[in-house]
Amino acid sequence: MNRTHLELTGVGIEFPTPKGSFRALQNVNLKIEQGEFVSLIGHSGCGKSTVLNIVAGLHQATEGGVLLNGREVNEPGPERAVVFQNHSLLPWLTSYQNVELAVKQVFKGQKSKAEMKEWIEHNLELVHMTHAMHKRPDEISGGMKQRVGIARALAMEPTVLLMDEPFGALDALTRAHLQDSLMEIQKDLNNTVIMITHDVDEAVLLSDRIVMMTNGPAATVGEILHVDLERPRDRLALADDPQYNHYRSQVLSFLYEKQRKVEPMSPKKKADSSKTVAKSSPNETGKKSVEVA
Repeated sequence: MNRTHLELTGVGIEFPTPKGSFRALQNVNLKIEQGEFVSLIGHSGCGKSTVLNIVAGLHQATEGGVLLNGREVNEPGPERAVVFQNHSLLPWLTSYQNVELAVKQVFKGQKSKAEMKEWIEHNLELVHMTHAMHKRPDEISGGMKQRVGIARALAMEPTVLLMDEPFGALDALTRAHLQDSLMEIQKDLNNTVIMITHDVDEAVLLSDRIVMMTNGPAATVGEILHVDLERPRDRLALADDPQYNHYRSQVLSFLYEKQRKVEPMSPKKKADSSKTVAKSSPNETGKKSVEVA
């Protein structure tokens, strides 16, 4: 991490609704350094995706703004690639062709046909998908589709990789493999990564910092947690690491004590007081992986 790469200053945004304007974000301030891995976490409706879309140039802030390497962000650009939860691959194209589409858009006139081919194959190799490069999306698994989506984003050679719950729809084992792959790729490429997640364990495992958002409307940055765990990180070793569990506890405390989300309950829900606001599912370590409701 060398210098401030991306900066959000006083960012706020309002959306028009039939009942008047809705303020989604207010006074969001954040500095992110080159090569830093930052996770955004918070309850549904806290504006995480809105922050990501403003950085991507898909939304324009009502107040404040975003600087990338000192230049204002006001439109989408290949230096900011987005990976969504839905891989968004074109179903009639092979994995190779899906990546090729992005490469041609970004590097047309800059790379020769041979150079493009080599670059496409290189990025598919980064995500361990060279064996299935000529298969269409309906011929590969969900995890493999997401690998292709990541390869397509990386092939644009972005300085900032924006990820909106990229592993949220995957099973626990596939999710773990992709998390490990992402850590390897980020270490090799030194990309700046901003990732939205609902998974507390995922946030602690992957991040240099965890940005915890307050509940909306008018959501903002509540707390920022620095995760000082040595890299490379071994998920099995960390499972019983006191520092890892301390960070995990701090995030949970913010989400379920300081920013506890209370919603109106129906009589049926009131009768069932045993329900919890956190969803738990077994992960590969045998522990429960806590996700934000």
